[in-house]
Amino acid sequence: MGRIVGLDFGRVRTGIATTDEMQLIASGLTTVPTKELLSFLKKFVAEEKVASFVVGEPRQMNNMPSESEAFIGPFVEVLKKTFPDFPVHRQDERFTSQMAVKSMVASGMKKKNRRDKKMVDEISATLILQGYLERIK
Repeated sequence: MGRIVGLDFGRVRTGIATTDEMQLIASGLTTVPTKELLSFLKKFVAEEKVASFVVGEPRQMNNMPSESEAFIGPFVEVLKKTFPDFPVHRQDERFTSQMAVKSMVASGMKKKNRRDKKMVDEISATLILQGYLERIK
C-alpha cells in the first residue's frame, strides 16, 4: 500500500503526520518550516513508500472556506505539480488546533510544553490524517 502523509499547512510552519504502510494508524512525524516543506517531502517520498497526501482544509462554521484557504489552495496546486503521481486529498480541519491542545492537557503535558506551537501543529496534522482515515474506511 504505502503511507499517507497528512499536512497541517501554515504560513510559518507545517505539521506533518503519516500512517503506517497498512494505512491503519496516523502518527505525528514532525514540524518543519513551511519554506522547507517541499524539500522535506521530496526526501521523505524518496525514502518511504508513499501512497498519497492529505492536506487540511480550513472551513468556517457555515462551511465556507476560511481566510487561510487563500494561501493553502495555491500550495495544494504546487504539491500536485511537484508530486503528480500521488493523489492529494483534503480533510476538514475545523477545531483540530483546539483538539490538539485538549489532547496535550489530557495526556498530562506540562503547560510550558503545551505552548510549543510546533507540537500543536504536529498533533493537528495527526488529527487531520486520522479524520481522513475514519472518513474513507
